[in-house]
Amino acid sequence: MKKSINNITFKSLVVLMRTLFGIGWLLAGLTKITGKTGEISWYDQPTVFLTEYLKKALEKPNVPEFYKNFIDGVALDHLTFLNYTIPITQIIMGIFLIIGFMTIPAIFICLFMQINFILSGNMNLLSLTLYTSAFILLFFRKDALILSLDRYFKIENLYKVKKSNYVRWNEKDETLLQ
Repeated sequence: MKKSINNITFKSLVVLMRTLFGIGWLLAGLTKITGKTGEISWYDQPTVFLTEYLKKALEKPNVPEFYKNFIDGVALDHLTFLNYTIPITQIIMGIFLIIGFMTIPAIFICLFMQINFILSGNMNLLSLTLYTSAFILLFFRKDALILSLDRYFKIENLYKVKKSNYVRWNEKDETLLQ
């Protein structure tokens, strides 16, 4: 009995982590659009905040050289596109994580966004928490899919890794085994 209670508690915590992870991404996108955090709205003054952010990243010593090249050669040339797609993607991925729809792809997309944020020289406690949460959710993906639309619509079957027959070498008589 005690083991099943602990198991239920653990699974509930994983689902709670998925939901909070989604709320974090949802709020990150909403604050960029509404400007409620004391910053300007990304939509009221397109590209202003993102231009300043990327130019500051180019000056930081902790930003890897390859990422500076990416910022200079790609990101700064596509500011308008990034200005509108980053907040929308954050909102959509946040909603997907909260309701548990396309959960594993949403986690990977959030992880990709988080890696870009870290590479731009912004490593702080919140970044580390989000980054770690993504890996924990991937590691415990079965539990993260509890109370999700993925499980309800049986989308979770798309994420299962199938065991394949593999060939191995039999050292005794030097033949291949299947």
